[in-house]
Amino acid sequence: MRWRQWMREYLTFTRKEKIGILTIALLIVLIWIFPRAIKSSKSQIPLGDTSWITAITSLQHKENDSGNGAATNDESLNELVYDQTARQRWNEARHKLFYFDPNSLTVDGWKKLGIREKTIRIIQNYLKRGGHFYKPDDLKKIYGIQPDEFARLESYIQIRTKSRADSTGTSNAEFKRSFQVHNTKYSLVEINTADTATLIALPGIGSKLATRIINFRDKLGGFYSIDQVGETYGLADSTFQKIRLWLKLENVSLKKININAATKDELKSHPYLRWNLANAIVEYRNQHGKFSSLEDLKKVGAITEEIFVKIRPYVSVE
Repeated sequence: MRWRQWMREYLTFTRKEKIGILTIALLIVLIWIFPRAIKSSKSQIPLGDTSWITAITSLQHKENDSGNGAATNDESLNELVYDQTARQRWNEARHKLFYFDPNSLTVDGWKKLGIREKTIRIIQNYLKRGGHFYKPDDLKKIYGIQPDEFARLESYIQIRTKSRADSTGTSNAEFKRSFQVHNTKYSLVEINTADTATLIALPGIGSKLATRIINFRDKLGGFYSIDQVGETYGLADSTFQKIRLWLKLENVSLKKININAATKDELKSHPYLRWNLANAIVEYRNQHGKFSSLEDLKKVGAITEEIFVKIRPYVSVE
């Protein structure tokens, strides 16, 4: 039959041909299996196994602690967090350095210097409890201030000598001279008597900002603290920190509002009172009679201790 003849002619192999076919088949199988075998061996490493991380961390701690004694677990953790996250953030903030007084720097100012929020809270609590920085090295005592961080800030720390004049915000002679020597281009400006031309002469202050500062001063009834200038609408904290060195406060004569006679409209015109406080004061007065002393303002529900301290210099009971 023809088909049997065809089978014998085309599907009959010699011994050498059979060996060749088997060799090719074996190579194909090996090529197909080899990549999968490698992938399988890699997947055998447990993904959730973090023991190698612990080992590396332990070695790092041993190197850091050699010669310094054994560190506590909290200290080791702080160092690890500092090395991996804070150092990068502080390095990024190098271009934002400026001269500052740690006794009066605002929260935003600390943030611009690259200080962590937790450390800022520690500084603020220290100052609120009556603490004071007398020399730059005092900042190193704050928990959370790392050695290389202090080294970065040290040359920019300018602490005003604590004196009687500080109670009114007036800089003493030593403080004035230190900054006049640093930059003789600018002169000290008395913030309660300065006009727009005087303010424009300060770094970063144009006619618009100068006008806003004066308008804010007039609405307040005068400044009782240099820090109040920083509350001016549109005045960036970085700009305020630059001009703060050249501001002084010698003429403190504030315009006061009689809370026993003022109307709601008169009260709300003050930047620190606005409508909600003005309404609360007048309603309390209508229900309980005139205020016998400024301390009575604390009885008004909407007035917190912080608000009371802020508005007290601008109100009177007569």
